[in-house]
Amino acid sequence: MKGRDILVKALENEGVKVIFGYPGGASMEIHQGLTLSRKIRMVLPRHEQGGAFAAGGYARSTGEVGVCLATSGPGAVNLLTGIIDAKMDSIPLVAITGQVPSTVLGSDAFQETDIIGATFPLVKHSYLVDNINDIPKVIHEAFVIAQSGRPGPVLVDIPKDIQQQETVPDFNVKFDCPSYKPNLKPSVQQIKKAVHAIKEARRPIIYAGGGIVASGASAELRAFVKKTGIPITTTVMGLGAYPSEDPLSLRMLGMHGAVYANIAINHADLVIALGVRFDDRVTGKLSEFCKNAQFIQVDIDATEINKNILVDIPIQGDVKQALKMMNERVEVKDNIGPWIKQAKGWKKEFPLSYDLHKDDIVPQHVIAELTKMADKNAIVSVGVGQHQMWAAQFWNFHSPRNWLCSSGLGAMGYGLPAAMGAQVAFPDRQVINIEGDGSFLMNIQELQTLKIENIPVKNVVLNNAHLGMVAQWEDRFYKSIRGHTFLGDAHFAEIAHAFGIKSESISKPDEILPALKRLLKHPGPYVLDVKYPYNDKSRGHVMPMIPSNHTYLDTLLDAKHTLREYWKKKGVLEG
Repeated sequence: MKGRDILVKALENEGVKVIFGYPGGASMEIHQGLTLSRKIRMVLPRHEQGGAFAAGGYARSTGEVGVCLATSGPGAVNLLTGIIDAKMDSIPLVAITGQVPSTVLGSDAFQETDIIGATFPLVKHSYLVDNINDIPKVIHEAFVIAQSGRPGPVLVDIPKDIQQQETVPDFNVKFDCPSYKPNLKPSVQQIKKAVHAIKEARRPIIYAGGGIVASGASAELRAFVKKTGIPITTTVMGLGAYPSEDPLSLRMLGMHGAVYANIAINHADLVIALGVRFDDRVTGKLSEFCKNAQFIQVDIDATEINKNILVDIPIQGDVKQALKMMNERVEVKDNIGPWIKQAKGWKKEFPLSYDLHKDDIVPQHVIAELTKMADKNAIVSVGVGQHQMWAAQFWNFHSPRNWLCSSGLGAMGYGLPAAMGAQVAFPDRQVINIEGDGSFLMNIQELQTLKIENIPVKNVVLNNAHLGMVAQWEDRFYKSIRGHTFLGDAHFAEIAHAFGIKSESISKPDEILPALKRLLKHPGPYVLDVKYPYNDKSRGHVMPMIPSNHTYLDTLLDAKHTLREYWKKKGVLEG
C-alpha cells in the first residue's frame, strides 16, 4: 500500500467519519486516497482556518476527535488559529498536514514551512513522519493523546515522498508511551477532605467549567447539586453542564456574567471549583477574588492546580470520577437555608435584563425570543464579541455539548465554521449560528460550503456596523475615540443570496418574530441579517461588566452605575 492509503486506513481504524480538509501540492496524494474511502466523508471548507474551526465544532458537539487536513506552507499555517483554540479550550483535535518531500526538508523548498516548530507551543504533541511504516502507530498514538487526560490538539506532518512510498503495512498497533500516563483517579484522602469541608461550610458554591463537559460529568454534577442543594455557577465553557433555568443555577459568572453569580461567589465560604482554571475573565483582580473562602479544586491537569489561586484542597484527577466519589460520601446540606435564600434574593434584585426600543431592534431581545422558539436540544454556535456574551447571558442551556464558543482564545470568525462542523456531525439537529457582523465577515466564505455540501446551518447576524465589543471598550476607557472599529453597512442578505443561500434582512422590532419563524422553518441553510444601530451606551453595551483587573464591587450595572455605588446608597457598604 502507498503511504497515503495506509494513512486513510489508519484513520478509518480510529473511527474517523469526517475530515475537513483543503488540498494542495503536498497533500493531494492524501486527498486521492480519501476519494477511495467509503467510510470517511471529506468536507471541503473554503479556507483552512474554516476547516480547523469546523473540526473543532465537530469535536465540541460530539466529544469525538475532530480531524482537519491541509497542505504544507500557507495551508498548514492557516490551521494555527484553530489549533491553539483547541489547545486553550481542551478540545480533542488531530491536524494532519502534508509536507514537502523529506529529501528537500530544510532547503526552503516551495511551500515549505517548519510546521512542527511553528506549532510547538500550540499543541499537546506533534509528529513528523519520516518512515512509512510508522504511520499506523503514529495515527493511533495521535488519537489516544488527543482525547485522553486533558484533551487537546495533536499535529501529524507527513512529507509527500512518505505518502507516495509503498510498503506492506502492519495495522496491529498498540499505544505504548511509558512517559505518557495521565492520572485519572483522584486521591481518596483528598476526596474525604473535600467532603468534610463541604459538610462544615455554611455558604458553599459550585464553580463549574469546561472540564465537566470534557469528562462527560454533567450527570454526576447534577446529582451532586441535587444531593447537596448547593447553588452552582458556570464559566462560559461550562454552559450547558447544568440547566440554566434550574432554581439553584446562578447561570454564568465573570466579566459579563450575572451580577448575582459574582456576588454569591465572593460571599462564599467554600468554592468548589470543578474543571476550571480560574481564568482572569472570571477572577478579575486575583488578590481580591473570594478573599474569605476556602477552595477545593478538581482538575485533571496538575499544572492548573495552584496556578492562579492558592488552593486549600487540591484534587488531581478526572472530575467525573471525583464527583462519583464525592456523591457516595456527601450528605444533604440542611444548614444552608439562609444562604440559599440570600442567593435567591440577589438573583431577584439583579436579574439579567434589557430595555426594548419602539423603533430599533434590541439584539438581546432577538436572542431571548430565539431561545424560546428553538428546539430544546438545538446546538448554538457563536463568534466572538458582544453577540457572544449576549448569547451566553440570554440563551437557556439545558444540556452539555450544545454550546460552541471560542472561549479561551476568543477567535473571531469561529461561529460559522464551528456550526458547520456540528451540523455535519448531526445533520438532523437544529444548529444555529449567532454572529456579529465583524466575526461573520472573517469566515464568510464558508457560506459556499454550506450551499454546496447542503449543510442547513441557520445564521443570525447581529449587524451594528461596528466591532461592537472593541467599540464598547473605547466608550468606557478611551473617551469614545474610534480606533478603526467602524465597519460600515454590510448587506449580508445580498451576500448570502449570491452564494445561493436563502436570506433576508430586518431592521424593525415587529419583524423579529416572523423572521425567526421563517429562519427555523426553512429546510436548508439560512442567513438572517439583523440590523440595529450602535448609538446608545445604555443599549449598545454588554451589561453587566466588570472592568479588567477589577473586583465584583466595580461591576457596571448599567451605563452609569456600579454595584459599589448602588450598595453604598442602600447602606449595604459603608464609606
